[in-house]
Amino acid sequence: MPMPPYQVLCGGNDCKNLAVYKIAARWSDGVVGELKTYGLACEVHLHELFRRACAKQKLCRLTAGETLEPPGIYHLQRGQRDQALERLSELERQVGSA
Repeated sequence: MPMPPYQVLCGGNDCKNLAVYKIAARWSDGVVGELKTYGLACEVHLHELFRRACAKQKLCRLTAGETLEPPGIYHLQRGQRDQALERLSELERQVGSA
């Protein structure tokens, strides 16, 4: 049975906007890899949530064989798996330098 569609909201404080971006970092234990999600953001809260994700990532402790890249910004698209999400490197540079 297919899952019903639902709205994905921004993770900003009390925000009711739809999320447009996924803030995530590539993680691997050497065998399996995935995107570790730090948050979902709308345009308004992107800068705040991206900075928060970068700070949180720096506190992560890894075990032997694990890798964790710095957080990135991905364009969130309904029905797309993580592997298919477009990474927005230029937007990351703009947000990171702000």
